Amino acid sequence: MSGNRSAEWAKRMRAVIPWGSSTISKAPRLLPDEPGVIVRGQGCRVWDADGREFIDYRSALGPVTLGYRYPAVDDAIRRQLESGISFGHPHPLEGEVAELLCDVIPCAERARFLKTGGEAIAACTKLARYHTGRDHVIHIGYNGWLSRLPAIGPAGARHAPPGVPQAVSALHHEGSWNDRDGIARLFRELSSQVAALVIASDYRTPETGATFYPFLRQVTAEHGAVLIFDEIVTGFRVAMGGVQEYFGVTPDLAVFAKGIANGMPLSAYVGKAEIMDKLDQAIISSTYGGETLSLAAAKVCIEVYRRDGVVEHLHRMGGRLKSGLNDLFEAHGVPLRSSGYSCCPELGPVQGAEPDLADRFFRACYRRGVSFYTCAYPTFSHQESDINQTLERVESALGDL
Repeated sequence: MSGNRSAEWAKRMRAVIPWGSSTISKAPRLLPDEPGVIVRGQGCRVWDADGREFIDYRSALGPVTLGYRYPAVDDAIRRQLESGISFGHPHPLEGEVAELLCDVIPCAERARFLKTGGEAIAACTKLARYHTGRDHVIHIGYNGWLSRLPAIGPAGARHAPPGVPQAVSALHHEGSWNDRDGIARLFRELSSQVAALVIASDYRTPETGATFYPFLRQVTAEHGAVLIFDEIVTGFRVAMGGVQEYFGVTPDLAVFAKGIANGMPLSAYVGKAEIMDKLDQAIISSTYGGETLSLAAAKVCIEVYRRDGVVEHLHRMGGRLKSGLNDLFEAHGVPLRSSGYSCCPELGPVQGAEPDLADRFFRACYRRGVSFYTCAYPTFSHQESDINQTLERVESALGDL
């Protein structure tokens, strides 16, 4: 390869990997401005195959919360590597990390491990179905690809998603954030058939969660359904215990993933003992659930969070970024807006803006050495100087628009 090595890598990967990446959201759309591949990270910065440096807010799409190559985490991984990665019996780390999760997550009386958030959501829905003896599940927000099962398409012509049998899709129903009437109607229509309601927070208007989450707690309790919080993004970011801690509403089950191991592949599904203990019948098992390198990383991550005020730092740096971006958008008359949680602010166009405005903005930022995502994920490694430099680069990028 020669010339633009990063873009050539993207082309090479598209020839052998459908979509060009095993993770759809990581596949580059805005070449040549966007990196085709990333080869190195340090702190809050990453480098592509051409040596271009970016102040990074993609943070591996959220899992890197402390920063790339965070010393305490990497040291723990190296130490554990000397003893082994996986075994035919549980390792003490599995119990230690489960104890830590039960200590810091409000709903967690029991904890178990998998590798991705989506499969942990699927595990919770299976468990809820067994616990209730019911079949139907209501989804609010994105709950991972394994839970993208409700019918799609316009009203009157809705159909099962590609690859999903109609009989399976018919058991899954999509609800909308803060739509109390719609949720209440679904429960009325489905009568006593709802096993669970699974909800991921809205990231543009999260403040409405202060009333919406209590409503969901009430309506699921009234109908005997299991309330499952998707804390894949919000856990160890909005608060250590996620939105259940932030809003003071305790679900029956919850899933945590991004944030608990600083980029190592690990998810946890946790919840009430009376439900979780039924896993001796509703069998969910994975060879790699107790893999030790990820658990070693998680143990240190939780310790750093508890000792060093990581969540407060994420809110502080993200809040500075959010307000600074909005000041720049307003000053330059650009119809973009940063909104939502300060620890992971959303970036997007305001109503009526040109359809390609966000892409043009992201392109211009890539050219100035800032890597954004639709949701910006500051890390513990982002400092005030990094935020200030980001805003300087963004102001330059806005000149392109």
